[in-house]
Amino acid sequence: MPQLNPAPCFYILIFSWLVFILIIPHKVVAQTYPNPPTSKTTESPKTESWSWPW
Repeated sequence: MPQLNPAPCFYILIFSWLVFILIIPHKVVAQTYPNPPTSKTTESPKTESWSWPW
């Protein structure tokens, strides 16, 4: 029964956590976005009143 021998599963668990902790965060932080965020202006947009035809 595989539950009685924890050696292979333990090494797989340790290796997968090392990948999650050491490799993946660097790839996520290095992600570049095609459209960088722009700062929003503090001016409110000028709105025009609607001229309803009725």
